[in-house]
Amino acid sequence: MIIEVIRLKSFVDKLINKIKKTDSRICVGLDPHLDLIPEYILNNAREKYSDHDKAIAMAVLDFNKKIIDEVVEHTAIIKPQIAFYEKIGLKGLKTLEKTVEYAKEKGLLVLLDAKRNDIGSTAGAYAEAHLKNENIDAITINPYFGLDGVKPFLQYKNKGAFALVRTSNKSAGDIQDIESKDGKKIYEHMGQLVKKWGNNYKGDSGYSNLGAVIGATYPQELKKLRSLMPGVFFLIPGYGAQGGGADDVASGFDKEGLGAIVNSARGIIFAYRNDNKYKEKEFAIAAGEAAKNMKEEVNKAITKFNG
Repeated sequence: MIIEVIRLKSFVDKLINKIKKTDSRICVGLDPHLDLIPEYILNNAREKYSDHDKAIAMAVLDFNKKIIDEVVEHTAIIKPQIAFYEKIGLKGLKTLEKTVEYAKEKGLLVLLDAKRNDIGSTAGAYAEAHLKNENIDAITINPYFGLDGVKPFLQYKNKGAFALVRTSNKSAGDIQDIESKDGKKIYEHMGQLVKKWGNNYKGDSGYSNLGAVIGATYPQELKKLRSLMPGVFFLIPGYGAQGGGADDVASGFDKEGLGAIVNSARGIIFAYRNDNKYKEKEFAIAAGEAAKNMKEEVNKAITKFNG
């Protein structure tokens, strides 16, 4: 009976419990850029598999597993970006499947960065395709289809969804800064909608299974949205390689140091390329150190911000 209760616990509560256990508010993005993966891993796979796509897929899997082994104690959750697996083809998707299985075996939560959505039954098909997978705990979605495109992702009570509200890319403002008739910017309006839509999907923590994606590259907007969206858990991308820093993300958290996770991909998994003290074969060790450092930097910034 106790096991069954744990299984039925909401995603957001599981995430918060994991954050407390690891004392980590970071999310490690598994975005395997093929031109950045250590050459020896690719060469080893090519020697073992004559099929090109098979070799690439197995190299990525080897890379991912080694990264997971080193970051597992410094993070609560990983975030594979599905595009990097889709580009390899069906064998790449198999690698994604094996990657999330391995992460779950290690006790990590898995957030699939897929930004899926559509209308009606198609949104339902996307939700079923990904959230029925027992190894995927949450997914990123595009909420700009409105509530009928979001609802299907909320039907899985123990799973989560993070809706795009204020994205981290440079041209985000071309659309998201447009003002409506009442003077609110598009991202503010969307933030309030996400809060409203998620009200019926809250866990014991008071946070909703419907979270929001808010970029670290817009710290003032992040601070504003935190005040406008109590009860909404944030996924904050844009840390590190995109320019966001620990002080930029601190305002995204509540007074308890909860309410958000901060994602870094390249800054962690390819950290060996930014520090000459690491050899190519020490890439995973470098990733573990980068994750540890980021965890500590974010925690320190939050403590400082909450004064």
